[in-house]
Amino acid sequence: MDYLVRFAQAHETFRRPEIHACATLAGVDLEILSYYEFSPYCVVRLPNEEAARAIANRSILIRDVFELWGQGANYEDLHADVHQRSQHRWKDFEHSEFAFKIEYFGGKRNTTSKRDILKSFSYTGFKGPVNLKNADQQFFVMEEYIDDVEQSVLKVAPTEQPRKIFLGRKICDSCRDTVLKYDLKKRDYISTTSMDAELSLITANMALAAPGKLFFDPFVGTGSFIVCASHFGALTMGADIDGRSFRGKEAGKLGVFENYKQYGMPSKFVDCLTSDLVNTPLRRPQFLDGIVCDPPYGIREGLRVLGNRNGKPAVNVIIDGVPAHLRPGFVPPKKPYGFEALQKDILNFAVRSLVTGGRLAMWMPTTNEEAVEFPVPMHENLEVVSVSVQPFNNWSRRLITYRRLPEGEVSDVTLGRSKTDDQGHRADDLNMFRRVFMNKGQVPRVEKDNETTK
Repeated sequence: MDYLVRFAQAHETFRRPEIHACATLAGVDLEILSYYEFSPYCVVRLPNEEAARAIANRSILIRDVFELWGQGANYEDLHADVHQRSQHRWKDFEHSEFAFKIEYFGGKRNTTSKRDILKSFSYTGFKGPVNLKNADQQFFVMEEYIDDVEQSVLKVAPTEQPRKIFLGRKICDSCRDTVLKYDLKKRDYISTTSMDAELSLITANMALAAPGKLFFDPFVGTGSFIVCASHFGALTMGADIDGRSFRGKEAGKLGVFENYKQYGMPSKFVDCLTSDLVNTPLRRPQFLDGIVCDPPYGIREGLRVLGNRNGKPAVNVIIDGVPAHLRPGFVPPKKPYGFEALQKDILNFAVRSLVTGGRLAMWMPTTNEEAVEFPVPMHENLEVVSVSVQPFNNWSRRLITYRRLPEGEVSDVTLGRSKTDDQGHRADDLNMFRRVFMNKGQVPRVEKDNETTK
């Protein structure tokens, strides 16, 4: 059966990957019949209404879902399609309480025109009472015009008439209101660079967070990703090279854990530990169902990893009879770390730690300059599921989602990054992304919670 999905007109390159992820979580087959990034409307084919509800109940970027009763480039085509597609359904709602509404994207009509349009559907023969506020059955006429964004980007001329019209019976709303619940403005513990709630929830969806799964963020910061993964039922844990980021400043209170208590899910929080990715104390077997992370970009200061710059073993310093590393406020030594090496290590960690079919959802910065290439990091044991882009003025960041392949299966990595690291000891030598922006004097305003590598 065909359904009409109405998306929020935001994060357009995330919408298709997220709806596919939600279908995977629901265990249903989904086929996208029509989609256009400048339109909020998407026609999909699903087994039944229950499948449509299951997908909507997990999606952040879907607004609502409709049973598609007809579509056309004009009202003549629409009415013909309604007769052909849904005439067998009219009797099912003949005596139901109902409402007909008309909505627009990129256009509008006057009251008289709207009244005439709604009257043109009288052939459906509904005899039940009309309730415009809380009807049992709501039917929407949706007109799609060429909006301002498409006009400015593609230089398409506007039109007075809609280019497409739909008639749909509303099935359900999505869980998009969840974004308001996890709004950073209402959260107890954040930093100035915590990932916003909408993208954190989307990231959790891409990684298939769900009850019975264990999720991990190796660059946990203030815990935006793991909090949202736990909202969807996953048990979560994190690590950070700077334990102050997840411990918080107030004595006796674990910062990230305060957020779990605020949202009424402390049982979903496993723990956070002070560690970097290279020297992680986590066990080696495959035990994680999902990894969600926004690695540090190393812009304002270079990336770091635990260790001495000269490579020599650390000296066990004793202060007042207590080893320095056991004293409060101890900061372990760190050495420079490469941007490419960081991403390679994340992929290697994912291969070692993810169960078969487990997912890694990783954010990666990139320049918007065509002359500077930032290829997608790849690993033969990881399949790239999707790449979504959030653009800014002079740079972008990509959410790359990977799936752990079964043993014996390998992916094509010929288009991936072949280099492992730059040579050198300065931050710019080790981080091409940083070098590009420092040379231009342009520093991305969106940063990770901590500038140092975990």
